[in-house]
Amino acid sequence: MQVAVEAQVASCTRIRPTPKGSILNAIADQHFPLGPHPGMNTQNAGYIALSPSNDENQDYPPSQEATLLVNPNVEESRTIQIHEGTFTIHPTTHHYSYAYGPKGLPGLRHNKYALLCAFFASIGGLEFGYDQGVIANVLVMEDFMLRWPVTPLQKGIMTAVLELGALTGALSAGVYADRYSRSSAIIFACVVFCIGSSFQCFAQSLSHIFIGRAIGGLGVGALSMLSPLYMAEISPPEVRGSLMALEQFSIVLGVVFGFWTGFMTRDIPGSMSWRIPLGIQLIPGFVLAAGCAFLPPSPRLLVMHGKYEEARASLARLRLRDASDDGGDMLVQLELLEMRVETTLIQRTLQRELELDEGTGNTPGKTGLATEWKAWKKLFQEKYRDRTWIGVLIMFFQQWSGINALLYYGPTLVHSIGLSGDSVALLVSGGIGVVQLLAVLPAIVWIDRVGRKVLLRGGSIVMTLSHLGISVLVLIFQSNWSAHPFAVWVAVGGIYSFTLAYGISFGPIGWVLPSEVFPLTMRSKGVALSTASNWINNFFIGLLTPLFVDFSASFTFFVFAGACALAYFWATYFVPETANVSLEEVDKLFRSAAGREEGLLKAQIEEELGLRDLVRELAEES
Repeated sequence: MQVAVEAQVASCTRIRPTPKGSILNAIADQHFPLGPHPGMNTQNAGYIALSPSNDENQDYPPSQEATLLVNPNVEESRTIQIHEGTFTIHPTTHHYSYAYGPKGLPGLRHNKYALLCAFFASIGGLEFGYDQGVIANVLVMEDFMLRWPVTPLQKGIMTAVLELGALTGALSAGVYADRYSRSSAIIFACVVFCIGSSFQCFAQSLSHIFIGRAIGGLGVGALSMLSPLYMAEISPPEVRGSLMALEQFSIVLGVVFGFWTGFMTRDIPGSMSWRIPLGIQLIPGFVLAAGCAFLPPSPRLLVMHGKYEEARASLARLRLRDASDDGGDMLVQLELLEMRVETTLIQRTLQRELELDEGTGNTPGKTGLATEWKAWKKLFQEKYRDRTWIGVLIMFFQQWSGINALLYYGPTLVHSIGLSGDSVALLVSGGIGVVQLLAVLPAIVWIDRVGRKVLLRGGSIVMTLSHLGISVLVLIFQSNWSAHPFAVWVAVGGIYSFTLAYGISFGPIGWVLPSEVFPLTMRSKGVALSTASNWINNFFIGLLTPLFVDFSASFTFFVFAGACALAYFWATYFVPETANVSLEEVDKLFRSAAGREEGLLKAQIEEELGLRDLVRELAEES
């Protein structure tokens, strides 16, 4: 979390390395919590949340920043080395920053323990992607089709029932995870997923497949929310973006692995051709469940539960610090105090809203359900409504662009554009996942450098033209594809160009944008609602695509082209550019004071918990 300190420190004329003892003593004095420092005037001090630094030339120390108004005569920044981390004060740019290590790949190598924990958690994304990729092959396997001939509607229900279960799992998993722990919630989700996979693998009737996919969907939906949540909460700030990209990479890798596993088993005689790929997904489920027993608890959740010493020990372990050091580590203490500020801010905001509704000055005796309902209703108040629609619609356009239609029914759609032969059709549809996997790499580089809005507009243009071109080709040549092989491969190129454009634009940005437009107190609910929008639209895509294709393949691609065209106008006129934009500037974009109102309450909490005192003490010692 990045914070800004509006404290005037007139005595701070230069920054110099400080003896370790004095720094750690200052931190120890601030430990959970102390009131204002008796020797300092705090009348004009305050904190306001800021976005990440825009300083592209600064590679280290990165990430955690806060504005500190010091003596304006100081022009050069000074860095204090603390263990293997750094704390830097930048007088000219009015912020301080701290980091546990370098950014990017060097940072991942620096903290292999956090990387290993995030890798295990990302197996949840692998499960998510595998289940999406494997169904495309299973639905066209000879033994499966002979054993249980299905209508287009049944095929759609078989695919869509997983999305319906995933919607329920995603919305309910957060409550369980907050009440107990992230690891126990992930283990429970893995158990549910494995039960559903077992129903599918050992199915003796078509109803077993439906039941298995519904139960498995509960687990998949829960994992799609829990894995990135846990990864974000344990990641060091300087490599959080890189570790979160690992989740997206795992999802796409799961899609590729699931599809090609089914491709390799399709010629096995009998039911083993489809039972093996459906059974293989049990393996990562068991691995993730077993690995969670060794994962450290989320420090942020421990703070939410008031277990501050346990949170400190877990955070020290994740940051490769010595938890037995009585004086504590300055960076660990600072990050831990920021967690306390964040959780207290969320709790007090909800409490204040309930009190205002009751018209009393006392805390009303409301249940947790009433508090949750109040928080959800706030998303549709006037000051949050524009942000809510952005979160909902980015997921709407992400799904109706047609990407999951190609993943679920790739062979069917590829046949519709004139490719004959099961092997060729499967190879072409399998390439969709490979192209999407390759598109993740430039997306990671460009998403911050180019900006979200530019990528969304450019991606929607390419996606519209690709779908429109395919639709026209199908309409003209569908009666005699064999006489026009060039048109067939142009249509294949259109599918690949669409997939590449999606992988660079709506694919990753769909998961990034919702977390940026909501202020802190509404972020978890806003992201949850956006995820629900994803699964709801995913459900309709899975249900309706077989019916659309059965009616007209040209019409199917035209529908996707129309959605992508609408996405262009939506991105152009309704989506603000949020890359490298502070919370205050986001408020200006939405003509709302929600973030500024939140900042006033946040400043009060930071004063109470001693976070500003810690920063001022450190500046004075320096």
